[in-house]
Amino acid sequence: MATTTSLSKVLLPIFFIILVSALIPQAHSQSESDECESETTNSCHDKARAVPLKIIAIASILVTSMIGVSLPLVTRTIPALHPDRDIFVVVKCFAGGIILATGFMHVLPDSFDMLSSNCLDEKPWHKFPFTGFVAMLSAIVTMMVDSMATSIYSRRTKAGVNPDTDGVAAIEGDQEMAVAGGGHGHFHSHNHQVKGGSESQLSRYRVVAMVLELGIIVHSVVIGLSLGASNNTCTIKGLVAALCFHQMFEGMGLGGCILQAEYKFMKKAIMVFFFSATTPFGIALGMAISKMYKENSPSALVTVGLLNASSAGLLIYMALVDLLSADFMGPKLQRSIKLQIKSYMAVLLGAGGMSLLAKWA
Repeated sequence: MATTTSLSKVLLPIFFIILVSALIPQAHSQSESDECESETTNSCHDKARAVPLKIIAIASILVTSMIGVSLPLVTRTIPALHPDRDIFVVVKCFAGGIILATGFMHVLPDSFDMLSSNCLDEKPWHKFPFTGFVAMLSAIVTMMVDSMATSIYSRRTKAGVNPDTDGVAAIEGDQEMAVAGGGHGHFHSHNHQVKGGSESQLSRYRVVAMVLELGIIVHSVVIGLSLGASNNTCTIKGLVAALCFHQMFEGMGLGGCILQAEYKFMKKAIMVFFFSATTPFGIALGMAISKMYKENSPSALVTVGLLNASSAGLLIYMALVDLLSADFMGPKLQRSIKLQIKSYMAVLLGAGGMSLLAKWA
């Protein structure tokens, strides 16, 4: 628990620094060239009609986000959807496909569009693929955080567990000798190994849940900010419906990770709240700074484009490495070709459905 708190203290400031860095350049975007600002003016722009639509968006996205992220958390009360059952693995693969498509089909293309906009200078933005570069760096940094956090978490967990049992430390230090000696020593070593393995796996789940939530929160604030700052009534209506489905499915993926992390009720509630509230918060923030925010200004395009690229790298890494690969290479799926086929179909269904939503959101 102490390690989870310390990890939260590291991740939350990073998120707020990213958020502040997104707003500061956008606040100065009023002074940008009129040519790019004029791109957003057309007959669909009506601020008076857009405000009620944004209020509806805040309420509907908040509710659907809470439903999506909470659904996996109540599956323990349904025997058929218990984490030990095959159907839970299939549902988790479906959610993994959703998160993978979010990175590839929603966030990454938006970043490409923004950083290749004609509103940006030819040099350096049109001379170097910044989107791919930042996404690659983000994936590498995510791997570093993932690996180091898991290592630190596992060590602290072992340090907290070992003193509880007499002689466990000695058995752990001489594990190979105990196994070689067989008999009574082998029995204790095996028990400790199983317990250590489960603790290590739990630590892994907790790190995955926290890192994944961080990436989703950054992405959610960015899309909320864009919606809140826009006064285009022609696009807001369809965007609200698409984002409701988007947040619900994405929440299911995150909810499955939170469930496996086996947090206490309060920590689960906090993670559910942050996921559910970030997009509505982004919309409200966008409404508040709509006079200063110009979505086609160079500062806004660069800031949001780079944030989207970093978020895409994180989501793609988490989906492929921590969610899908971990399951498909795990013992449960490796034992059953039939279950693998079902899981692959679930991945394709989740990724396909989320890719279809990219037409509107």
